[in-house]
Amino acid sequence: MSDSHIQVTTLIEPCGLDEHPDCGIRDVLTRVGDKWSVLVIVELASGIRRFRELQRGIDGISQRMLTLTVRRLERDGLVTRTVYPTVPAQVTYELTALGSSLTDLVKQLADWSLDHRETIGRSRAHYDAQHPDNEIH
Repeated sequence: MSDSHIQVTTLIEPCGLDEHPDCGIRDVLTRVGDKWSVLVIVELASGIRRFRELQRGIDGISQRMLTLTVRRLERDGLVTRTVYPTVPAQVTYELTALGSSLTDLVKQLADWSLDHRETIGRSRAHYDAQHPDNEIH
């Protein structure tokens, strides 16, 4: 093992051990790391959005999935939902300070994904050619 690997593993306490049965990492990453949550955070990083604006900005998300996603993000304190007393009611969504603190990390992940998508695509094609019966997609 390299020195840097040893240094990193000693800085991060492993979850799931007797002394760390549930450190909370999995729970938080499940929320902020899911596909739709990341895309909602990216969309809201540009500012306040109405529901339909969010839906138009996130290709492929259904109304139901967007509703669930923004409710979960609101519950976690990452998004604020504001209802205005109009007819029909106008609802807007915006990132909280906590949600905004994620935007730099999400942007880094998005940038990394764009920088490496072709390499990953080639790796997938190579793997699939070497394993024609694989069911991994």
